[in-house]
Amino acid sequence: MAQNYRIYINDKVIIITESAPEVTPDADKIGTQQFDFAKTYYAILNSAKHTFFVVTDDAKAFLKKVLKSVPLIEAAGGLVKNKQGEFLFIYRLDRWDLPKGKLEKGETPRIGAVREVVEECGIEIDKSGAKICKTYHAYVTRGQVVIKKSHWYKMKFKGKGKLKPQIEEGITDVRWFDKKDMDQILANTFPSIAEVMTKTKLITNSQAPLLG
Repeated sequence: MAQNYRIYINDKVIIITESAPEVTPDADKIGTQQFDFAKTYYAILNSAKHTFFVVTDDAKAFLKKVLKSVPLIEAAGGLVKNKQGEFLFIYRLDRWDLPKGKLEKGETPRIGAVREVVEECGIEIDKSGAKICKTYHAYVTRGQVVIKKSHWYKMKFKGKGKLKPQIEEGITDVRWFDKKDMDQILANTFPSIAEVMTKTKLITNSQAPLLG
């Protein structure tokens, strides 16, 4: 089965794939020769298109090469489910998001994911469950293009603690959502969060423009 990986740039995406994509008016191909991720980042920002493909014989190896070319920030977070079957989302930077944050020095992704959920939402989580996926998104900090690699885990809330947004981290709301209300999240969230929602079957690929 052909491998593919996604790196998000705002509401756009680079798809590193081993199979030739279907050509659409909103998509473009990027050559692998002399590929420079930082230059590509700015070119994509200035492009009217939203989807960009890099076709390569070994997608995993190409991704590793990209991740070594710019500073990499490791983060982790979780999709929390309660006894009523609802899912926990936070509101940050004017969008619905999932609780996550940068790993501390020497911290494993699994432990960091639980810590971030506890800190950002004010509830108790004993441990994380199955790993969902890893997502990648690029942005500029201190004038330098970086990639954030986020590890995502399933978690369960057993009723300990009251929801309390971590205001100092820019979180203004923490709320439980039923699966039938995922359209409300999808209408105002990040593509990387939509990928996590797709992996956990909260939404379908066809519901997320960059994933369908």
